[in-house]
Amino acid sequence: MSILLSNDDGVRAPGLTALASALAEHAELQVIAPTYDRSGVSNCLTLDRPLQVEKLSNQYIGVDGTPTDCIHLGTSGLYCPVPQRVISGINYGANMGDDVLYSGTVAAAMEGRFLEKPAIAVSLATTKGREANVDFAGAAQIFVTLYPWLDSLELPEATLLNVNIPDLPANEIKGVRFTTLGRRLKSENPVRTENPRGKTVYWIGRAGGPVENRPGTDFHEVADGYISITPIHADMTQERALASLSSKDTSDVAASIAQLNQGR
Repeated sequence: MSILLSNDDGVRAPGLTALASALAEHAELQVIAPTYDRSGVSNCLTLDRPLQVEKLSNQYIGVDGTPTDCIHLGTSGLYCPVPQRVISGINYGANMGDDVLYSGTVAAAMEGRFLEKPAIAVSLATTKGREANVDFAGAAQIFVTLYPWLDSLELPEATLLNVNIPDLPANEIKGVRFTTLGRRLKSENPVRTENPRGKTVYWIGRAGGPVENRPGTDFHEVADGYISITPIHADMTQERALASLSSKDTSDVAASIAQLNQGR
């Protein structure tokens, strides 16, 4: 199995290092990740400037762009053969519920959706500070234990798996749950402050707490000590709304448009 690893915390992030180390015995790896933290950039592409690439070792490449940029380069054949799968992580902190809309970790996996094997985003649901002793190595070993089973799952085309691992010792994790995405409350308001030169600046407010924390959601199952696995895909079509709207009569609108054309 050939795997392209990436993340949004940066190419030197401990979660990425731990995951690469744990997977090294099981797959042929190439690591292409942002040179610095790009958390929260979602599916952004860098289109207003060229990308600079830094080869850190035979296995690690840093890109001064977004996670999506990294996967574009990594699946183009420029720096390595086209991989069979993208794995993104291990992210510092959970990516659950509405987080997936903003997450660069999930975006990197999403960009690998056209490859031979389903992409995987993996996050450690920790609330510890970045300076704390976060056990990414333990989370990586848990993921590697799961990996053959994840690889055996049959999924629809262009589906990726969003995996969130509780920040617990392995013997305290209760098991695995397939989940839906929960929903968060509205985020806190931006925080207004001034920089040292007196200019008004704003910090984006913290994410809201979970509003949908019922059994079966990722928020609930992780909080209850289970690993959450949510299948997601890029098709954002609201199928129920489409089914309802498809029965609507659009003839009046079409006639109005036709009259506009006649008036020209």
